[in-house]
Amino acid sequence: MDFRITISIIDLAMTKKLPLLTKHMLEKLYLSGKSMSEISNILNCSPHKITYWFRKYGIKRRTRSEANYLKYNPNGDPFKIKNDLAHDENFLKGLGLGIYWGEGSKTTRHSLRVSNTDPGIIITFRKFLTVICNLRINKITYSIVCFNDVNPKVARNFWSKELKILPDKFGKITTIPKQGKGNYKRKSQFGVCTIQVSNIKLRDWMMKQLNILEDMPS
Repeated sequence: MDFRITISIIDLAMTKKLPLLTKHMLEKLYLSGKSMSEISNILNCSPHKITYWFRKYGIKRRTRSEANYLKYNPNGDPFKIKNDLAHDENFLKGLGLGIYWGEGSKTTRHSLRVSNTDPGIIITFRKFLTVICNLRINKITYSIVCFNDVNPKVARNFWSKELKILPDKFGKITTIPKQGKGNYKRKSQFGVCTIQVSNIKLRDWMMKQLNILEDMPS
């Protein structure tokens, strides 16, 4: 929204010379990301009055899901899919989709999550997110799960060094009982690292890409 328009509306509200609530005015504020409550404060009137005029003008309101998304992403989508790809980027995109197809969690509706004991898998998926999806790096979170006979500090330092991120990026490490006998400890001596992005739009895009791959003729 034009900053000057916002200032002029606030000035009118402060001097109690606010004109009739026009459809254009309400849509401008709403589409700029303002909530109903914020609009009522800006225009110096009750939320009930704002609701009445929204209904009167037939202004479509955001769903609860859309409102929550806007709350956590006030500056818009934190990603932008790159479509014009070079040969190596096409290869990276294929790797990223393949990793998520094989190793990603599909049960979580609002996020992308990949877990693995191999740092290379996590690093490659992160590169896919930042290069192909142009995801802001601060939207990526990490966690570690390890068996209770693994030293959490050792596991944290290992993953911190491999992923080249600060140790505190992993938060509290979750420990679980060891899984009987066998070579589990050799395979998971530093635990399992999870890379996650909480964004329903990016997750939906990923699932659409996987559906396209599934529909391709063999």
